Amino acid sequence: MRNVAIIGIGQTPVDEHWGTSLRALAAKAVLSALDDANLPGVEALYVGNMLSGILTSQENLGALIAETCGMPGIEAVKVEAACGSAAAAFRQAVLAVASGAVDSATAVGVEKLTEMSGTATTFGLATASDSDYEAAMGLSFVAINALLMRRYMHEYGWRKEDFAPFVMNAHRNAAHNPNAMFRKPITAEQYAQAKVVADPINLLDSSPIGDGAAAVVVVAEEHLSRYGGRPVAVRACEIGTDTIALDNRKDPLWLEGVERSTLKAFRSAGVRHQDIDFFELHDAFSIMTALSLEASGFAEKGRALKLANEAYFGIGGKMPLMTFGGLKGRGHPVGATGVYQIVEACLQLRDQAPAAIHVSGARRAMTQNIGGSGANVVTTILERMG
Repeated sequence: MRNVAIIGIGQTPVDEHWGTSLRALAAKAVLSALDDANLPGVEALYVGNMLSGILTSQENLGALIAETCGMPGIEAVKVEAACGSAAAAFRQAVLAVASGAVDSATAVGVEKLTEMSGTATTFGLATASDSDYEAAMGLSFVAINALLMRRYMHEYGWRKEDFAPFVMNAHRNAAHNPNAMFRKPITAEQYAQAKVVADPINLLDSSPIGDGAAAVVVVAEEHLSRYGGRPVAVRACEIGTDTIALDNRKDPLWLEGVERSTLKAFRSAGVRHQDIDFFELHDAFSIMTALSLEASGFAEKGRALKLANEAYFGIGGKMPLMTFGGLKGRGHPVGATGVYQIVEACLQLRDQAPAAIHVSGARRAMTQNIGGSGANVVTTILERMG
């Protein structure tokens, strides 16, 4: 297998893009990434998306977006892994280039969530849960995460307000991200007073849905001399899975899919925890931040909140998290989120992050995109080159 590098990145702001179609959003990100890579096109296109069929009545996105980008005839398919779709598409692009099947590929994540009613979007998102044993019982993803958060508080003795540092950190970083939905810091008091959605989860525990697209161009490292720009090496991109339904897990507070994905990525990259300089994790809900940190091995079981309250995860801390605001501050266009994380990590490693959120001297980044409540997890490790 060949080593692979990212040579182009592109993204749109996460927002309510009422006047822009799904295909146009994707094309903007892809063409931006191609321009960044100084390439007219690629040999293969992998599209991460979760809900285009349900919310926009459009499937067959691979051929559609390839045509829209002026690349008809290339290999082009859609990849679906719930909220982990974008990183799953990125893995397919990496594998295609690493195997030698193609020399260049693009992964784009795209989603439009705001044009339908909230009821329709909630229904669509619930299709990532177990339809027979969770969704059929009326459990939305907010409710599933509320159960996890309540159990976590009960098991480890934490209070609701102890989760505030995760949310405050995300919003503080998003304030400096020009592509984020919510560019405004919040206070602990605002967090405590936010409207409850599903007790104990409130609005500020929950990432906002939005529309957006992000894309990357990958090539074989052995061909980097053909290209300019600032390449970033892909040292690992690995998937780990778990049961879809919480009730089938040995311990609902331990995300085995996260653990499996992380361990596989560390083995592939030949790194350890102390080698990672920052972590773009999947903070769809504040409870998932804690559970992901623990299952990834960056915090002991039940102790992630202690580290958060000691400013361990802020810019300048020992392990910066969600440096561009994460899902909570940037927004969560579900099928696009994983590539947004990778684009943001590349900006850090290329020293192109805004000064206020720049992780100085960072050499290695880890991103983690989760589908469902931990059922499908893609962990990527990236490294600065040069």
